[in-house]
Amino acid sequence: MAAGIERIDFHGLPALRLSTAADASAVLSLYGGQLLSWVPARGRERLYLSERARFGNGPVRGGVPVCFPQFAAQGTLPRHGFARTSVWTVAEQRTGDDFALATLRLADDPQSLALWPHPFTLELTVAIDGGRLDLELEVINSGHTPFAFTSALHTYLRVAELEECRLQGLHGFEYRDALGAGEGLRRDSGDVLLFDGPIDRHYRNVERPLLLRDDGGALGIDAEGFPDVVVWNPWEDGNARIDDMAPRDFRRMLCIEAAAIHRRIALDPSETWHGRQTLVCL
Repeated sequence: MAAGIERIDFHGLPALRLSTAADASAVLSLYGGQLLSWVPARGRERLYLSERARFGNGPVRGGVPVCFPQFAAQGTLPRHGFARTSVWTVAEQRTGDDFALATLRLADDPQSLALWPHPFTLELTVAIDGGRLDLELEVINSGHTPFAFTSALHTYLRVAELEECRLQGLHGFEYRDALGAGEGLRRDSGDVLLFDGPIDRHYRNVERPLLLRDDGGALGIDAEGFPDVVVWNPWEDGNARIDDMAPRDFRRMLCIEAAAIHRRIALDPSETWHGRQTLVCL
């Protein structure tokens, strides 16, 4: 089978389906510029997508939402900004013998300027080969005044059983516990991060790749440009308060997010910033 990119309808949303000759695939929605599926060659679905997700009516629960120009509630904008509920356009499509690549674009419009008065252009590039996924976010200041932003690729990973997962690579890095009440920075002291309760940690200046061990396999996770890492799972009580997640779905997902949230990224007019997250099946 040759590599290809086709336009599809995905639960009512316009989307692109990317596929490679090795039978890897991905689904990229124009609504939100959101990756909703990634299946590596001869593998299983690696992204969590809630069976109760709402499509085209607010944020879609799962996949890889793009948080811009604000992360979470750290500002005056809607939670995680407006990029994840905006309609993007197709800027580029390419395939080769062993890869498929698509770039989506989002630019300011009257609705975005009413919320955040800065001209901008975003480009999200998704590339897949046999066992690798690359996501790159480019931010361009297309206006005449500086602006600053926070951002993340809010990656929902599908796991077989959360309590059996082991995340390596965060030893020694500082983090803020977003579930703590006014607590300061902590330093991760464990060889591996285990999951036995709710977690919402914002790690700072993570300078090495991560390794997620799950169900006898492993997933390598690396980032460039994004200095921070968010690790999030709502656990049982939090899951029960999220109406677009099925009960006990917290056991099937883990968010490991490439982020730039500790310090805002500042761009002068015509300046550009890039951030990338790479997932590799090992």
